[in-house]
Amino acid sequence: MPEPTRDDILLEAMQCITHDRAATHGDAEDSFQTIADVWSWWLSNRPLSPLTAADVAMMMALFKIGRIAGNSTHEDNYIDLAGYAALAGEISMMGDR
Repeated sequence: MPEPTRDDILLEAMQCITHDRAATHGDAEDSFQTIADVWSWWLSNRPLSPLTAADVAMMMALFKIGRIAGNSTHEDNYIDLAGYAALAGEISMMGDR
């Protein structure tokens, strides 16, 4: 099988963002705004310091919560949410290494 070209990759990305993801997660603009809202909440309620690995894990969990707000029937969002929460807990307990 031939290696994918940049055109192949861009065509696949176009399919994903205009059809597949839109069908699963709704309008990108609405989804992104919900995610921006929960990320802004997180960033405004944490200590002022550089972002940590635990912050990233929590923000990814919030990303999935934002996705769930747009489609509460997509099982993958819950699986990913649980994974990010577990990672955030482990990283936090290790002291944000």
